[in-house]
Amino acid sequence: MIITDIKIRRTYQDTRLRALVSLTIDGELAVHDIKVIEGPERLFVAMPSRRDDNGVFRDICHPITSAARKQMEGAILDAYHEFLSNMSQPHESQQEVEN
Repeated sequence: MIITDIKIRRTYQDTRLRALVSLTIDGELAVHDIKVIEGPERLFVAMPSRRDDNGVFRDICHPITSAARKQMEGAILDAYHEFLSNMSQPHESQQEVEN
């Protein structure tokens, strides 16, 4: 599995939900509404889900193996941290204009 694109669609400040993410696999399959959630000890990734007739949330799609889950979660969290880092740094082009 090759993750070819990760887009941070939206971020949140005042909730456990920190971001909504879209992921593209092998340039051919897109998965939307992946959530980055702040847990009690760390950030984690929750796959898109819906509530069934019994009120239980079930994943719509998910990685089958723990290695695939680890790969996806690592790539998504790395992209999220990079996105936050880029948001907190002023753009170089703005700095050049100001100087």
